[in-house]
Amino acid sequence: MSQQTHTTNSAVMCRPFHFGFNEQTHQDNAFQHKPEGTALKVQSQAFDEFESAAKQLSQAGINILILEHEPTLKVPDAVFPNNWFTTHADGSVKLYPMKTENRRQEVTPKRLKDLLLGAGYRVDQIDLINDSVGCEGILEGTGALVFDHLANKAYAAISERCEESLFMEYCRHYNWSPFTFQAKGSTGQPIYHTNVMLSVGREFAVVCGASIAESQRSQVLTQLQQNHSHVIDISLQQAESMFCANILELQNQQGDPIITMSETAFNGFTSEQKNILSSCGDIVACKIPTIEHIGGGSMRCMLAENFLPKI
Repeated sequence: MSQQTHTTNSAVMCRPFHFGFNEQTHQDNAFQHKPEGTALKVQSQAFDEFESAAKQLSQAGINILILEHEPTLKVPDAVFPNNWFTTHADGSVKLYPMKTENRRQEVTPKRLKDLLLGAGYRVDQIDLINDSVGCEGILEGTGALVFDHLANKAYAAISERCEESLFMEYCRHYNWSPFTFQAKGSTGQPIYHTNVMLSVGREFAVVCGASIAESQRSQVLTQLQQNHSHVIDISLQQAESMFCANILELQNQQGDPIITMSETAFNGFTSEQKNILSSCGDIVACKIPTIEHIGGGSMRCMLAENFLPKI
């Protein structure tokens, strides 16, 4: 694989036309909450939040590409495209196996390819992960995988959305150094995606150490400290109620670091933690309370980084 930078100035977002509470994913996602308003009101609020966030990121210098699904597809979690594909500096796109049926319907490679080509990016090949690595199982993209591109490390909290055998084969096939661990929330339920308890930037990492199994915690923290000047260890409450780990470092067109998160996450960090993050990049906090409360994912989940080279 070609050398890949840790951050990019472009990302794909997906309009939430059919956004709503996903009954199929609720079984293992404790971050989701059933809505109090009507389905129509929830969809309208989510749509407005999405448009505002996309505009805010564009104004910050991020090239946002907006993917739209067929209107007939009932895909309530489509606003979280990072779970089903990744893009890479060698011109490849990788498609990931999703756990639930209605999330598998989101996997629309032709629409994605058309969007990327239309925006002037090179797409040389599209790989199905199960076929490429020769292993069955579930591995939900950068929900399950948290990459440290500069250190060539991949972190994964093992769950129903991240099967260890497939993760290990993935790392072997694509030459990543794998680090797996068990992570549980305050109820004792496994945390459904790694990216709600861990974020890795160029100079910083945000991790919920309290969620990691005690026997594995120090090893994970040590690995993060080896490569990052600042390791911010957040509480379970900050991770679960405030989405403080579900943040993403991008860069603007001049290469300056941008750290994007929700307003909820921003308000959840302590003053000291905000100061550390601000020293690592400009913070862009987007107001997405409906999407994160009902969907169970925040800003990082809404952004699928685009590392593809230009045509």
